[in-house]
Amino acid sequence: MPFKTFGAAFLCAAAVSMPLLAHHSHGNYDVATWTVMEGTVKQVVFIVPHSIVYIDVKGEMWALEATNPQGIFLRGVKKEDVQVGDKVKVRCHLLRDGGKGCLLGFVTPMHGDKARGHGVEIEWD
Repeated sequence: MPFKTFGAAFLCAAAVSMPLLAHHSHGNYDVATWTVMEGTVKQVVFIVPHSIVYIDVKGEMWALEATNPQGIFLRGVKKEDVQVGDKVKVRCHLLRDGGKGCLLGFVTPMHGDKARGHGVEIEWD
């Protein structure tokens, strides 16, 4: 009887977690191609499950999806490294549907402050 209970619990847990695995797919992005763009940071949202950086690129707002805050901070990024108003260069994977979104890979701050990593490319996802 305990084996049946364990098996049922395992199947329930697997069924519940499957949508989560699908949610974290990068299938919406063209991961075969890197796109480089420069813009001005409008907002940085460190939130689980995906952090988002919004940048203005030549008058167009782009949403750049990154990993969770812990994943970003473990790569050496500090909250103060990229702030609203900062100029940045990014490398990301564009949305397949042509929308103004990217899977963020790397950020290079271009704000002029060496203490906050000016000119140093850091992986964000």
